[in-house]
Amino acid sequence: AQSGKGELQCLRVADGQRLWRVNFLRDFGAVFLGEDSKVPGAEEHGYNGTPVIEGERLIACVGGTNGAGIVCFEKRTGKVLWKSQDDLAAYAAPMVATLAGAKQAVCFTVAGLHGLDLREGRLLWRVPIKTSWGRNCTTPVIVDDWVIAGSYQAGLIGVKISSAGGGFKAEQAWLNKEAAPNFSSFVAVGQHLYGLGAAKNLICVEVATGKIAWSKEGDFTTAPNVAYASFLALGRNVLVCTDGGQLILLAADPSACREISRAQVCGMNWCNPAYADGRLYVRDGLKATGHLYCLELLP
Repeated sequence: AQSGKGELQCLRVADGQRLWRVNFLRDFGAVFLGEDSKVPGAEEHGYNGTPVIEGERLIACVGGTNGAGIVCFEKRTGKVLWKSQDDLAAYAAPMVATLAGAKQAVCFTVAGLHGLDLREGRLLWRVPIKTSWGRNCTTPVIVDDWVIAGSYQAGLIGVKISSAGGGFKAEQAWLNKEAAPNFSSFVAVGQHLYGLGAAKNLICVEVATGKIAWSKEGDFTTAPNVAYASFLALGRNVLVCTDGGQLILLAADPSACREISRAQVCGMNWCNPAYADGRLYVRDGLKATGHLYCLELLP
């Protein structure tokens, strides 16, 4: 479990006993993007990027500028296996994927997008992407050797990873400003992405070109200034949870936007639902109040 204030703990499922803990600020000298932050506009944010577990490793965007930007822990003990880079943590979760034949950690930090060797944290490639207030929020989407990420200022960017001279080359192949994400992450089904565009419209984007296959205006987001909806890829469908608490099931069809069904399930939220075994777990409430709902998704 990771808190917004940089506390990372491992708890035993059976009884909640704490097995190990670290604090990003205390133990790694991290610069906190939250209360008392020196980064303008970040006072309400904090750590939002979920760590990723890969085998016996746990990889977290810690944000230490002394070589501990990304840290790999032994998941059962909390032992530090490696530290890498000097990047401040942004708000995106790290990913693990095989790109150009090599399994690696893909991280989207305040400084940009980069890939790290899983065994020792060595930098394999980097693509600079900077945004005001450190707001690189969206989790990268990985399809084959493509890494897609972006921000509300930079736009949506398609990066192709390839082998080159015994190493790796990361080449920005396309940029789409109309598909610029704010803090709503895209999902991939096949060779297309589904998410919110810069105009708060639902869009479908081709992975290889960045071209918009279709765009649909509607009530997918209700907040006046910030566009948000969460997306889950479920087989050949896409489940959208709007910030107003509606669930919308769409066909993952690049030829047209086809809505299958919708239902009002909760109140205002900026939270990604979790799906497991036919059930969806949704949390609402933008401040201290709110509820956790368990919903059964019928076939």
